[in-house]
Amino acid sequence: MARPFRRSWVGPWQPKPLRLCRPLTRKMERNKKPMNPKIVIRSETDADVSAITKVTVAAFKTLEISNHMEQVIIKVLRAAKALTISLVAEMDGRVVGHIIFSPVTISDGTMNWYGLGPVSVLPEYQRQGIGKALIREGLSRLKDMNAQGCCLVGHPDYYRKFGFKNIPWLVHEGVPQEVFFALSFDGHTPQGTVAFHDGFKTGGQ
Repeated sequence: MARPFRRSWVGPWQPKPLRLCRPLTRKMERNKKPMNPKIVIRSETDADVSAITKVTVAAFKTLEISNHMEQVIIKVLRAAKALTISLVAEMDGRVVGHIIFSPVTISDGTMNWYGLGPVSVLPEYQRQGIGKALIREGLSRLKDMNAQGCCLVGHPDYYRKFGFKNIPWLVHEGVPQEVFFALSFDGHTPQGTVAFHDGFKTGGQ
């Protein structure tokens, strides 16, 4: 099941990586604007589905490492009722960002772990801390529902600031260990292989 390595920024591994908005470069970090206080982070509703699709398509449109199937994956996961947490960032009544968390399975039988991603922010609202706010709120909600941990495929620098770490004994098959991260909420880190929901296979894997 091993797949060739191509850099991906969040979520389970794909031949053409899918998951996240591009990571911030140092130049982008310097130019980053503070998050607008009018931004509201809330759970998605049925009325948000179309806007979420538009945000996702726009966020990944020019990202070369994407095969531009993120919006389809979200649709498949929603139909499978696998969106454990789905949050939108809203400003002045407009959805400008989105993130999902979905269940994963681990070969050692550990339960209650989740995968992060994809996360998307409209290009004109990027570098304002919206993605970071979506991630923090999502992790907080996972903890509130007594989740045991969260994992992702992501940028080696970006996700450490949220507490994610490379765990040598926890792997995602076919993914280089340096881009696979886990965050335990209860102090116990599983040992084995992580599998994300089958919905992530959408797109011809």
